[in-house]
Amino acid sequence: MKKRILAMALAMVLAVGLMACGGGSSSGGSASSGGEAAAPAASSSGDADIRLVNGKIEVDAALKAAAEAYKAETGVSVAIESMGGGVNIQDTLKGYYQADNMPDIFVCGSDADFGNWTGLLADLSDQPWAADTEASYVDADGKVIGFPYTTEAIGLAYNADILEKAGIDPASITGPDSMRAAFETLDAKKEELGLTAVIGWCCEAKDLYWSTGSHSFANYLDAGLARDDTTYSDMLADGGKIDEARFLDYAKMVALFNQYADPALLTSGTYDQQILGFASGKYAFVTQGSWIGATISSDDKEQYEAAGSFKIGMIPYAFQEGIDTILTNSPSWWAVFQNDNTQKAEDFLTWLAGDGGQKFLVEDAGFISPFKSCKYVANDPFAQTISDYTAAGKTSAWHWLKNKASMDQNVLGQLYLDYALGSIPTPEDFTKVVSQQIANYYAQ
Repeated sequence: MKKRILAMALAMVLAVGLMACGGGSSSGGSASSGGEAAAPAASSSGDADIRLVNGKIEVDAALKAAAEAYKAETGVSVAIESMGGGVNIQDTLKGYYQADNMPDIFVCGSDADFGNWTGLLADLSDQPWAADTEASYVDADGKVIGFPYTTEAIGLAYNADILEKAGIDPASITGPDSMRAAFETLDAKKEELGLTAVIGWCCEAKDLYWSTGSHSFANYLDAGLARDDTTYSDMLADGGKIDEARFLDYAKMVALFNQYADPALLTSGTYDQQILGFASGKYAFVTQGSWIGATISSDDKEQYEAAGSFKIGMIPYAFQEGIDTILTNSPSWWAVFQNDNTQKAEDFLTWLAGDGGQKFLVEDAGFISPFKSCKYVANDPFAQTISDYTAAGKTSAWHWLKNKASMDQNVLGQLYLDYALGSIPTPEDFTKVVSQQIANYYAQ
């Protein structure tokens, strides 16, 4: 998941008179404001039957096309209201709520977002699509309240062409010994393969702390576990405890990355350099997640094509033998506001999860489907491998989202950098320091 930093609070929105449109009547309750909510922007749903607030403005056209197809099939019109740029969506939604102008479906991207609407959202647990995905947002009571429209993955991405030339089957990398053997083979053949380094791994702490301290650390928490297994996340929540035996195995894998990374990238490189290096064929592996597919296909397209437009795959971070899952999650979800239009909203989401809707979301919007039954594959370098893992049930969850706020920035990012620099010399030392520092952070 590319780092999704919340936008600055909405500084200016239209405060002209609003006409409630398509929102139906509220079921009661009140939204948590966390302070004075921003005034609602004017919506443009006209006479639409229902209204959806979308947080990815780049797919506005695709969603509107889907809405037109749905209207042609059902006669029900859906207004798509896309927000992006500097708009703080949650503040805008709070303004809509105060003006009795709530959309029927709207985006939420975190526990805090959903917490704003406690008691106001429809329970979607009985919807036909709920059994077809493991990426729904489930609240503390076990109710499905978030519809997953796309999925992202954290895994060890690889250049399939380079691995094939080196005689390495990615499926053979099932644990630390086979991973080390693959790295050693690639390192020995760097010159003939045109590699700068085996892996694009960056521990710069100022701007990439989220990559190490959240996304890499996430594998210690979840790799190899069932999606509902919260063992290590629960330990963290209980005073910042870690399982030192499991973390030591993970720390040994990080040491391997440090050893075989590009020295020019390892401690001071940038995100753009990391992705460009991989897209250019300079690294056999890269430690970013599936969100880099969009960059490879756009900003780095020229270099990617020059490198042969190689097939890209993803393997688990197998720091223990037998770890066979990648970490997948929806980066955000669509929630249904309880009102007179709830049934119409649920019907539209059911259509989106079906064959017709998935064709639009995958082929037009470019989303990677979180639904096992989906037969479409997005035009994205990671789409096929994520679809395969999802269909096989070989995915783990993203429980790092529940880590104490800013632990990646305030604690872990610097420790990964110190480990890469050698000031924390061994996996045992890294494990000890991480254990101590996390416990101290949770005690604050």
